[in-house]
Amino acid sequence: MNSSNVTADPPQGRRERNKQRVRDSIYYAAIELFADQGYDQTTVDEIAEKADVARGTFFNHFQKKEDLITEWGAKRRDVLREGLAAATETDPRRALLECMGLLADISLSDPALTRALTTAWVKAGYILQEEPYLSDMLGDFVVEARRRGQVPDSVDPRLAGLLLRDVYFGTVFRWVQRPEGESDLAADLHTACETVLDGIMPLSAHGS
Repeated sequence: MNSSNVTADPPQGRRERNKQRVRDSIYYAAIELFADQGYDQTTVDEIAEKADVARGTFFNHFQKKEDLITEWGAKRRDVLREGLAAATETDPRRALLECMGLLADISLSDPALTRALTTAWVKAGYILQEEPYLSDMLGDFVVEARRRGQVPDSVDPRLAGLLLRDVYFGTVFRWVQRPEGESDLAADLHTACETVLDGIMPLSAHGS
């Protein structure tokens, strides 16, 4: 092979990849510690030590420990987007229930981490600052159901999305507060969501 024909990676590209690798190393070290010993019990120094970086390097990537909660939420949204993109259900009601199932699966994929960071997320007040991504997405299902005549025109999709979001967060938070194994998160979310849908989708078919 003629080395003159080989194009080297742009230095900036390599730097960005290295930067991302360090950030990922810090993040995954942190969530392992959070799951093992709890969010409040974990210090920045412990995270830096586990990630094998200097304390200052941690702050180059995350201004404060709470930013790791935001990162955790963003990664969960990415998983949800991927799951919804692969979904084939077209009926809005059943698709909404399927979405709740995906949300349950995401939380149950690492229950200890979900318990640790959900509690920290609420204590940090992030529930009051939550971006409207989830409520907007849930509201889109209601928009489609209304287009199909399954929801009365009097139902506001935006408010319905907010209600469904609150049902989701409330159900997860109650699950987090209970002793492990005492409740079934997936079943609780399904039941809670169906209860709301029975109110806002009285015209929809209930076959599922």
